[in-house]
Amino acid sequence: MRLLMGVTAKCLMFVSALLLAAGVEAQTWKPEKQVEIIIGTSPGGPQDRMGRAVQRILQERKLVTTPLTVVNKAGGGGSLALNFLNQHPGDGHFMAVNALAALTNHITAKSTISPSDLTPLAMMGAEYVGITVRAESPLKTGKDVLDMLRKDPTSLSVAVGTALGNATHLSFVLAMKAGGVDIKKLKTVVFGSGGDSMTALLGGHVDVAASAPSAMLPQVQAGKLRIIVIGAPVRLGGELAKIPTWKEIGVNSAFDLWRGLAGPKGMTRAQIQFWDATLGALVKTDEWKKELAENQVENIYKNSADTALQWKAEYDEVKGVLTELGLAR
Repeated sequence: MRLLMGVTAKCLMFVSALLLAAGVEAQTWKPEKQVEIIIGTSPGGPQDRMGRAVQRILQERKLVTTPLTVVNKAGGGGSLALNFLNQHPGDGHFMAVNALAALTNHITAKSTISPSDLTPLAMMGAEYVGITVRAESPLKTGKDVLDMLRKDPTSLSVAVGTALGNATHLSFVLAMKAGGVDIKKLKTVVFGSGGDSMTALLGGHVDVAASAPSAMLPQVQAGKLRIIVIGAPVRLGGELAKIPTWKEIGVNSAFDLWRGLAGPKGMTRAQIQFWDATLGALVKTDEWKKELAENQVENIYKNSADTALQWKAEYDEVKGVLTELGLAR
């Protein structure tokens, strides 16, 4: 009997050791195959640029040792990318670059995917929307734009990237509303990305583009475009230091355009912990800081838990604004 009790005790100790080892293993997840970074816009825009920078630095710094690829799934104002992402539930090898449209598309019924259908991973950077015109445009200031649109809201065609109701569109619309423009009559043209908006503006297909400066800076530097006003709370630095804000010309409006990363629904705690640690290390690298500085992007990094809190707060806030604008469904 004593021998049997001894064997039983040893068996229980062995099983306990196995369970403990399994628990440790579960907490040390890391990618075992190719990681896909999904971009909800066409190549060339700010979201695409950010996704490719994340891919490059993760590889160069060996923060991820398996291959990483970027996949563009443009369409539906970013909804196509999120639909593709959620075809891989619980798989930490997939993530998507996302923006406020991931929330607003659900509010405006452009997508059935709600924030609860995604796993928040990180806030990576924020920009402020600039109003850009061609170099030869008679529009010289933000006040010129306001004056024309107050008289006739349809007098200018305005390009925005990806979707009505997203951060780019909201930034422009809220500035116009604060400036006394009838926003329901604005002639807004939606393109697949900020890069596509730039192309349309360069080609003379629209009069004005509302976009993140990073999409426009190369053409501004080449002398083909001019940024005439920006929706930041205060003047920015570097190459944008000479660009006045809406507030400087008497329009009480400022709105940021954030970009982050989201995973599919159902990711495990261990997968989230891996990406918290990995992305937290990425944003501290010199390469990432240089990437943000060159594109006038503010470093607003938040981990998964803090990102979830911001999503919740912004969903409720923006829903009220979109309801007022008649865009909520």
